[in-house]
Formats: sequence, C-alpha cells, structure tokens
Amino acid sequence: MERFGLLGRKLGHSFSPQIHRELGNEAYELIEREEEELPRFFADRDFRAINVTIPWKQAVMPFLDEISDRARKIGSVNTVVKDSAGRLKGYNTDWDGFMALLEEIDFHPEGKKCLVLGSGGASRTVVACLEARHAGEIRVISRRGEDDYAHLDRHRDAAFIVNATPVGMYPGNGESPVDLRLFPNLQSVADLIYNPGHTALLLQAKDLGIPYVNGLRMLVAQAKRAAELFRDVSLPDSEVDRITALLSRESANIVLIGMPGCGKSSVGRILAEKTGRPFVDTDEMIEQRVGKTCEAYILEHGEAAFRLVEGEAVREAGKKTGCILATGGGVVTRPENRDPLRQNGKLFHLDRPLEALDHKNRPLSATAEQAARRYRERLPLYESWRDAQIQGSTPEEAAAAILEIFRDNHDD
Repeated sequence: MERFGLLGRKLGHSFSPQIHRELGNEAYELIEREEEELPRFFADRDFRAINVTIPWKQAVMPFLDEISDRARKIGSVNTVVKDSAGRLKGYNTDWDGFMALLEEIDFHPEGKKCLVLGSGGASRTVVACLEARHAGEIRVISRRGEDDYAHLDRHRDAAFIVNATPVGMYPGNGESPVDLRLFPNLQSVADLIYNPGHTALLLQAKDLGIPYVNGLRMLVAQAKRAAELFRDVSLPDSEVDRITALLSRESANIVLIGMPGCGKSSVGRILAEKTGRPFVDTDEMIEQRVGKTCEAYILEHGEAAFRLVEGEAVREAGKKTGCILATGGGVVTRPENRDPLRQNGKLFHLDRPLEALDHKNRPLSATAEQAARRYRERLPLYESWRDAQIQGSTPEEAAAAILEIFRDNHDD
C-alpha cells in the first residue's frame, strides 16, 4: 500500500487523518520525526506523498529535488509529492487554505493595514497571500526586532490581525499573543489555530464584537488541494464546506450549566448514550482528585477551597473535544471558568423552577432559604453565560431539545 501522511514533531491531536479519510484516503497516517531524523527519512523516500507541519515546513526544503515557484517564493513547503521517477517536489497548499479562510470571513484586505503575528512558515504564507490581495501596510510581529510585542502601540491603526504563532494552541489553551483592546480600528481577526475551536484571542474578539475565524477551514482547504496533488485528481470545492462543518460539529462540546439538582448529570448521560460521546462530569473529576465527595469536601474545607479545586477541573475538562460536559451548579460564580468552557463548547442552561430542584446532599442550599438566595444570585449569571436555554422538561425531553439546537447550529 502506498504511504501518505503528515510529517511533524508532535501530532497527537491532528485532524489531518480524519480529513484525508473524508477525502477518500484511508492510508493517511501521522509521522512524528525529530530534526536529526529528517535526513534519513527523506533519503529512504518511503512514502508516496506527505504533508508537512510545524516546525519542519522550512527544514524539509533542502531534501527536495524540485520546489514549486509559489513555495520557493514563500520560503515554506507543506506538501511533498514523489513522482513516478522517485523525485520529490514541494508545494505550498497553505496558500489555498488561507485564501479560503479570507473568503469565509469575507474580509477584503485591499489597501488595509494588516498585522501578522509570528515569523515562521505559516506567517510567510499569510504575508504572500495578503500581498497578492493588495493589502496595504503588512507588519510581521515577532519576539525580536523593530516590530516586537513590546511596541504594538505603533500599530493601533491595524484593520486585520492574523495569529500565525502556536500561542493559545492545545495544550497551551488560554494564552493569547496580544490584547485586542489595543487596536480600536480592527475589522477582523483570524487565528490559524483550530484546537481549541475558540482560542483566547478569538474569545476576546467575540466579546468585543469583532468578526473572527479560526484555522479549521484553512486546514481543510489546504488538505483538499494537497489531496488533489497526492493523487492527481480534482475534488469539488463543496468538500471543504462539508468537512469543515463535520469537524466543527464533532469537535464541539455540549456543556451543561444550571442550578444544583436541575438534572445536569441525568441529561448528560442521556446525551452521551444518544450520541456515543464521552460523558465528563466536573464534580466526578473533583471527587477523584480529592478522594471524597464534593459535599464532604465543602463541609470540611469550605466553599472557597472547593472553588479553587473546581477551577482546576474546569480548565482540564474544557480542553477536551467532542464531549458531553456537566458542570457544578456554582461554576458560574467564578468568571475565570467561563472561557475554558466555551473555548470548545456550546453552553446549555437547564433552567428549572426553584421548587422543582433536588436539594438532597446540597450543603450550600440545604434549606429553602439558602436555595432561594442561591437561585437569585446565580440566575443572571446562567443567563449571561448560556448559548441556549432549556426549560422545564423531563431529562429525555431536555436532551432531545439540546440535540436539535446543537445540530441546527452546526449544519450549513
């Protein structure tokens, strides 16, 4: 069988094998190599065609027999094809991917100032695409040099920012390369990262009302072009739409929030059974971590200590993809819990009336008065965090309503 794959250093969470399977290539695999292993890998030439990802997009170029004009001009190769004579030719299909990303966000860079964060292979491609689209001033921001991160105030007039660094990528979730509030004239933001689906940079763009896009469509579009080069075929552009929507839906979490006793665990388990997705309960994660029930831990150590442990569980759970995630009732009392949950998820508020809540084994709302006070305090928080509200239903009805909303939101 001919060998196809993705060459990189650490590839455990790559979407590429699934994308290429969707494009009809079942032989696609992940190929992890360190820099000192590259000479032998290319000397053996034990593959038909490969993609190349960071950090080897420039390092592979000396091993190739021929490089396309576009890839040579950009100075970065992400696709290598072996011809019938055994010669290796390098291409840059990231170009096709970024052009598709610009179309998705409907941003027209002509004459506008653009900032590209990072100076690696992906950055080179972005700059080349922006130049081809006749962008105005293009500034590459790096850790060193005149245009570094310490002097971003020089570029407050930027209209477009592209993150071409790995800052914020799994497992470094929650980090952001810049504060978007420094740029009052921003019209769009793009992050080439696709895991998590919403980086800290994109979550800030969302909160500020700035149009944004992640790197998933770019990944799929470049893979589609690479697949055409791999097998010398032509594939319909509609495949990009289909696969992007599929991956977006499959990787998104369904996150359940709501008062203690509203049925999050019951609804979550029904959803997991219906969808085949893993079920994750942050209270269960906490209990495994501390070796006792949440109720016992609160009674022994107090609510403040419990919230710290809960925050750790939320950050860990929020990095997961494709899960059903149930949270504790008080998760909304700490604002820092919100972004870890929404970086990969849609938040569904199970909104049941106070009298319908189960208060058994709830030390923070053991009496009717305590429960009423907690309800009044938390309801506005649930309302501000939620993407959708699910009211007064049985667990089965609530699960069905969630799935309908979730599927509708991810179908193009």
